[in-house]
Amino acid sequence: MVRFMGVVYFILFLIPVFYVLRFLSKTSLLHMLLKSWQSLIDRFHVCQFYKVPQFNHNFQENQLYRKISLYLNSLPNIEDSDFTNLFSGSKSNDIFFQHDNNHSVCDTFLSAKVSWTIEKSDVDGIRSYVLRIKKSDKRRVFRQYFQHILTVSDDIEQRNKEIKLYMNLATENERWRSVPFTHPATLDTVVMDTELKNKVRSDLEQFLKSKQYYHRLGRVWKRSFLLYGPSGTGKTSFVAAMARFLSYDVYDIDMSKVVDDSDLKMLLLQTKSKSLIVVEDLDRYLTENTTTSTAVSLSGLLNFMDGIVSSCGEERVLVFTMNGKDHVDGLVMRPGRVDVHIHFPLCDFSAFKSLANTYLGVKEHKLFPQVEEIFQSGGSLSPAVIGEIMISNRSSPSRALKSVITALQTDVDNKTTVKVAQALTSSGSGRSEEGEGGSTVFCRESVHTVREFRKLYGLLRLGSRRKEEPPVPLPLDRSSSEKEGSRHERIIV
Repeated sequence: MVRFMGVVYFILFLIPVFYVLRFLSKTSLLHMLLKSWQSLIDRFHVCQFYKVPQFNHNFQENQLYRKISLYLNSLPNIEDSDFTNLFSGSKSNDIFFQHDNNHSVCDTFLSAKVSWTIEKSDVDGIRSYVLRIKKSDKRRVFRQYFQHILTVSDDIEQRNKEIKLYMNLATENERWRSVPFTHPATLDTVVMDTELKNKVRSDLEQFLKSKQYYHRLGRVWKRSFLLYGPSGTGKTSFVAAMARFLSYDVYDIDMSKVVDDSDLKMLLLQTKSKSLIVVEDLDRYLTENTTTSTAVSLSGLLNFMDGIVSSCGEERVLVFTMNGKDHVDGLVMRPGRVDVHIHFPLCDFSAFKSLANTYLGVKEHKLFPQVEEIFQSGGSLSPAVIGEIMISNRSSPSRALKSVITALQTDVDNKTTVKVAQALTSSGSGRSEEGEGGSTVFCRESVHTVREFRKLYGLLRLGSRRKEEPPVPLPLDRSSSEKEGSRHERIIV
């Protein structure tokens, strides 16, 4: 009986204890008690700590930090973290979690419990992952645990490969900021000479497989391209197509935000391997460099292209774009700094047919001979202009082609007018130069002559069209023929 009553009293004691624990589990008090217990354990040095900084002592990205970040953000336990960031994914219904600063995420591996915390330095703003693991577990699972992290992160990268676009910032703590690179251009969609496109594709494929070859030659495993041509000829789209083909992240360097030569070197050091580093409009920057005092010197730019700093990292592709390279210093263009030169000209008839096939789905059309004739007569437009005309009139291919013909003919007329104006100006320069300092102005007579020439050019075009039409015979009487003869005599005289 006494034993039975003892069991009853014990059960009655457990009931309030159960309700108290249940109450504590729904409040922050239990969480505070657990935190205090962990602090007590840390005081007695039961655990050991390891720090994984975002950058190494050379200010290069620590690849282990990136892989740990991928691994931790994939853990189911991150949802149970004290504080977790929520972000939308590439798809509208995707939501993913991301570890927040100064908050812990717990993990279990081979029955060993560990925790990860992100710390941010107050001095330089560099983030670090801090691992807390018991000393007894460290001896048993440390190496196997990190090998597990590397394996899982590699699988995640392969499964969720997403090209990123990095842009340099003018802040000290954070030099690069990334966004998803969603440009849809590919080597198949880029309008370019087929033979040239195949050569570039082959060059890129060979580069990807040439690590041992470059090392045997004693050279850094990198490749540099120069894309030059007028604006609107597809240079930017080709850069995007290269990034898609290589599956490389893109680093777009804005030279206006670079402080000096050392800052440019630091930006290069903080890029990672398998990256496409882009400097657009290099010719404009070089022109400004020679006329004004810019932040980065020519020497700093040359060292960026092939100096010692450029060898700190491999499997990189450097791409420079220019509108023209005729006035660029040969030091910039030499092999080693620029390996491959690719010209992007204005649209010709062959490129026009490719655009018509891509934008309008038209391979042949009755207006093609007329378009070809205008191209042969000197008409030229950029692929961007022709592409925009076709997009605006994509519902009617015939209207789109007629609009292209009109634009090309306008370009021919403008070029002809400019040539005549230049010729008249040079021939009449003796009459049109007046005043001190040799200032030159157009005389009214020259302007009037240009206007008359444009009218005459229009009449000649109209006459040429009439000549192409079959003549219609008309009956002529004697009087009309005599009048016609007298008119011809007056013209000859």
